[in-house]
Amino acid sequence: MPDTTAESDRILREAKRSLVTQRDGGTHRPASRGSIGKASAELKLKSLLKRVRNIALAVVAIWIGAGIFSAVIGPLLFWGFMATLLATVIAVGVFAVSGKVKVPRREELKQGNPHQMVARTELWLEAQRPALPPPAQVLVDRLGVQLDALGLQLKGLGENEPAMAEVRELVGEYIPETIDNYRKIPAHLRQEDYAGKTADQRLVESLNKLSGEVDRVTRRLAEGALDDLAIRSRYLEYRYGGAEALEDAGGMPDTGVPLPDFSAIPAKQAKEQER
Repeated sequence: MPDTTAESDRILREAKRSLVTQRDGGTHRPASRGSIGKASAELKLKSLLKRVRNIALAVVAIWIGAGIFSAVIGPLLFWGFMATLLATVIAVGVFAVSGKVKVPRREELKQGNPHQMVARTELWLEAQRPALPPPAQVLVDRLGVQLDALGLQLKGLGENEPAMAEVRELVGEYIPETIDNYRKIPAHLRQEDYAGKTADQRLVESLNKLSGEVDRVTRRLAEGALDDLAIRSRYLEYRYGGAEALEDAGGMPDTGVPLPDFSAIPAKQAKEQER
């Protein structure tokens, strides 16, 4: 088993810096309201905008109704105005409380499209974060950033792709199961040594491995796009004025990526390239 001492020490240092920052006033994550990732932040923002819209519509409807009542039946007078004001307060309170983003259940984490899966997992991790030790909180923050990157790579990936099943298992099962198993341990026992390590240490090690696995899957999914970009870049360099420079440099560099099939280029374009 590889030695994870150095990595654990680094995580502890990051946790100490995080505690100092929070003690000195904390930091502000842009437009995320404490979210660990962009996907969960977007979900919260959509929910907030929806609540604001509903409140605005309700208030406008109440006061238009009061105006119509006053024009048709008669002035509202004091009690009519108070009733309208009370209805406004009740509507604002009801719509402000309803529609908030709820913490998803664990069985819901691996459902839906990739964006929904990532957003739900980030929301779930945010809810668990306060109950975790500081080093684990640092890793949860890192997982939020990694899940955003993973979600981008999953766009357009079919449900029958083996990678999709692997990701759903990793994100929807292994990560939440690790944290759930830790939270089942009574708080006063988490610092006690058991089989050579404490529960806190085992949690940090497990989350660190899961973080590395998320990064590995993301990089593997990105390899196809990187290959396509390298091929396109080499073709454009050859097609639009890079041939002379390549000849002066002793030929086209070997990047480990095969050249595209130039036989498909029309004969007229091939002659222009020879000139």
